[in-house]
Amino acid sequence: MHVLRTPDERFDGLPGFPFAPRYAEVDDGEGGSLRVHYLDEGPAGADPVLLMHGEPSWCYLYRTMLPVLVAAGHRVVAPDLVGFGRSDKPSQQRDYTYARHVSWMSQLVFDRLDLRRATFFGQDWGGLIGLRLVAAQPERFDRVVVANTGLPLGDGKVSEAFLAWQKYSQESPSFHVGKIVSGGCAVRLDPEVAAAYDAPFPDESYLAGPRILPSLVPTTADDPEAPANRAAWDVLRRFDRPWLCAFSDRDAVTRGGDAPFIREVPGAAGQPHTTIEGGGHFLQEDRGPELAGVIAGFIAATPRR
Repeated sequence: MHVLRTPDERFDGLPGFPFAPRYAEVDDGEGGSLRVHYLDEGPAGADPVLLMHGEPSWCYLYRTMLPVLVAAGHRVVAPDLVGFGRSDKPSQQRDYTYARHVSWMSQLVFDRLDLRRATFFGQDWGGLIGLRLVAAQPERFDRVVVANTGLPLGDGKVSEAFLAWQKYSQESPSFHVGKIVSGGCAVRLDPEVAAAYDAPFPDESYLAGPRILPSLVPTTADDPEAPANRAAWDVLRRFDRPWLCAFSDRDAVTRGGDAPFIREVPGAAGQPHTTIEGGGHFLQEDRGPELAGVIAGFIAATPRR
């Protein structure tokens, strides 16, 4: 596959983002390799908190959360999905599949970083991909926190808004990531912050990943990844370690998406599930420090057995 790499200078001086980049190589699935970027902050020997972003953001989304979690004594790992942020960007939409995203992140989290005793947090596609990792190796995760995400099987009704988003991602002549992220927040982003979300994408040729990802969400029962998600749900229905839902109150796309987790995951029983008030789809932007405090508090309240 043909791979693009965003020039480093695109990331110089981004507001509120002093973190050092780290990189690992993963197999691309076609005999080559991809460079994956991640942040790794806090005490190296502490149990890790894994923060996974979604579409079309990157780990910049977690810039106000990392200091809170590090101050609480945690090691915090925040990767960029392939095609996003400072990670390499295959140039063709056909290079991206749901299964490949799971494989790329599995290689990073399990094979390269060997994360164990982890707390997982995922939002949007961070949940769709990250929960597959939890289901694949549940023994590595001490607890899970999810927000504004799901693990779809393709057997539910798809909203007109989501179908419109899929159509837009494929057909719109322009695809300004900063504007899209801003539109998913409760409060419009400052221009320099919106520009930071655009930084990984110098031009249209870098946008194959963000363009195709909405179309990879399983929306029909015969989706190629529906069986893998059903198998993941089978594991999650036996996951008895602490599980917290922290969805926001102003995200129409995922409203009610916490109910299946609360109903079906054993570890969610009796937990202090919360609603983050004043948060849009990208609640990390709207209520980042508050959300980080919820995660830190949940870790403190659920010590490892």
